[in-house]
Amino acid sequence: MELTEKKVAAVRASFTIGRIAGVRIGVHWSVLFIFALIVWGLAQGRFPDAYPGHPPLLYWAAGLVTALVFFGSLLAHELAHAVVARRNGVEVDDIVLWLLGGAARLHSEADSPSAEVRIAGVGPLVSLVLGGFFALGAWLLAVVSAHEVLVEAVVWLAAINVLLGVFNAVPAAPLDGGRLLRALLWWRTGDRLKATAGATGAGRVFGWLLVAAGLLLFLRAGSYGGLWLALVGWFLVAAATVEGRQAQLRGVLAGVPVRHAMTARPVTVPAAMSVARFLADPRYRYRHSAFPAVEEDTSGGEDGGEDGAGRPVGLMPLDRALAVPEARRPSVLVGEVMVPLAEVTVVGPDDPLADLLPRMESGAEHRVLVVEHGRLVGVVSSSDISRTVTWLMSSAPRRDQGKDPGEERRWRPR
Repeated sequence: MELTEKKVAAVRASFTIGRIAGVRIGVHWSVLFIFALIVWGLAQGRFPDAYPGHPPLLYWAAGLVTALVFFGSLLAHELAHAVVARRNGVEVDDIVLWLLGGAARLHSEADSPSAEVRIAGVGPLVSLVLGGFFALGAWLLAVVSAHEVLVEAVVWLAAINVLLGVFNAVPAAPLDGGRLLRALLWWRTGDRLKATAGATGAGRVFGWLLVAAGLLLFLRAGSYGGLWLALVGWFLVAAATVEGRQAQLRGVLAGVPVRHAMTARPVTVPAAMSVARFLADPRYRYRHSAFPAVEEDTSGGEDGGEDGAGRPVGLMPLDRALAVPEARRPSVLVGEVMVPLAEVTVVGPDDPLADLLPRMESGAEHRVLVVEHGRLVGVVSSSDISRTVTWLMSSAPRRDQGKDPGEERRWRPR
């Protein structure tokens, strides 16, 4: 599955395990639950039911290794999305493994239906290929009379990868098949927004069908698998709904540059200022919850200020300063506790505002810094985007009169 927007807020990595092909790989805490569930289901259910009489330790070891290989398969699915996305000019934030599988978070969307097909289609294709590979492996292991539990484990991996590939190919957003459906509708209509509406509508219908089927299965047969199916359906409904709303926002913001939404000349704080002085200064205490940190020699010295023209080095949220023990605040510098620039989203003033949507998060630590020629010129927060959207929607009739639809929007919300 590929996520180009903030589909579900929970899909955020709890910790990072490293990088593969330059892509950061994260794991959400919910993976521990599903991992334990898979190991338990195999060790206490499938393996002993299929081939009883073996030591319990063998079943648990086989279940553990099989679950690890399964999550490796999920990672391969998402890495395929990421690699192909990069080859088609779409940057990748990271890959997160979580409760319902995996998600590759992309900075922006494909610029053509053909690119969309390549990015979306490669995931299910990789899963199906892996399914075929494991099926072939199971057959070869059976031919050479390998241990029956090993054969069963490989058979399970083959089946689950084929199921993963087929399920993701269902034409319903936010599944990969929904991306393929959107690409088809986009190609036929030439309108990406209408195509997204069609794909998200299909996603909601499919999700509600899964919810209904899962609840019916649970109530009639008492199967807890029905509850899991309902949970998957609910996720699809929620994700498709959020995707549809995000698509509408992208349509409203189309052609609007970042400079029209940013707060220009923001109040800055020198990285060399002490935390005690930072907290004591009224400019920082009462105005905002986070401030761009800049190099001392380009921000007016120790006093900081509102020139907003320094060289940015990070972001200083008030919460981080308050977390410093009071006795240490006079000796601890802002630069020691700030969010470093490498962890802050940085954009240019002429970048499309719509492309910033997938990267925006709520909270003081997620302000976006606007930099031009190495100098800070503005800050963008989620409230800035909300204000811009409100202005654009309220003034839409007046703005559209007499405008060429292809002309770039050159107005600024007040």
